[in-house]
Amino acid sequence: MSLSRSSERPPRLVNQQNNYPSHPGQRDRPVIILGCGYTGRFILPLTLQRGTTTWGTSRNPAQQLATVPLPQRLEFDLARPATWERLPAGADLIWCFPASPLAAVQAWAKTQRSRFNRLVVLGSTSAYEVPDDSTDYPPSWIDESAPIDPTKPRVQGEEYLRHEFGAILLRVAGIYGPGRNPLNWITQGRVGPSKKYVNLIHGEDLAAICLVALEQGQPGEAYNVSDGQPHTWNEICETAQQRWGVNSKSVTGDPSPGKRISNAKLRAELGYELKHPDLYQALDLIELAKPQL
Repeated sequence: MSLSRSSERPPRLVNQQNNYPSHPGQRDRPVIILGCGYTGRFILPLTLQRGTTTWGTSRNPAQQLATVPLPQRLEFDLARPATWERLPAGADLIWCFPASPLAAVQAWAKTQRSRFNRLVVLGSTSAYEVPDDSTDYPPSWIDESAPIDPTKPRVQGEEYLRHEFGAILLRVAGIYGPGRNPLNWITQGRVGPSKKYVNLIHGEDLAAICLVALEQGQPGEAYNVSDGQPHTWNEICETAQQRWGVNSKSVTGDPSPGKRISNAKLRAELGYELKHPDLYQALDLIELAKPQL
């Protein structure tokens, strides 16, 4: 299936330094961020640094993209086909919102696929099934070959785009960073001490991985995106108390074992080096950047 605007697939070149597939003019093509929310705010400055024309979309740009320069705002709503044609043709796309409902995703793809080039879709590691009868602890590592739950609406949309559009699917762990601080989740009682494993990725790393995936990811492939260092909430809560004096308000923890997500394929095939491989060092930076009261 062709991902270019012409009927011919563009010739694939090889990056001689890293032996990764690259594409002529990849960095010269504009980028559209579909659903420019938390992750999109990290992507925009990265594309600005490399001189790539980029737009962010929202269902209500005036309100939801108020901090984005006006020329970079576009209105787009998957539920309103009249907004689909407002996206400039010939761009690469980064799809940042849940790909559902399936009927709308299918309608969009069937009518719009010829207008765009490469597509990166942000999915979730929640797509992976957790066996009900699993007694293994710690749980086994999960890679991209693990079973997924096809009953979940967003999984249906993600898999459709991957198989029918040739989308590069990023199954993303929990996103944290400035404004999404796990220490706040603890103090608010959203999470508490438990043996459950959690997998995380810093927003800055996710944004950079999106752009690397556009350039080097294989169409139709899925990649797990996490820092590769799963932690239990017991460990995180204990470290939060000892290091930052943060105490949990939650009195009951999640009894499930959680998952341990492997990012080996991402590292091997895309070669991305994490800026924030250590959760606690990243939290230190977030805490230091907080305005002093």
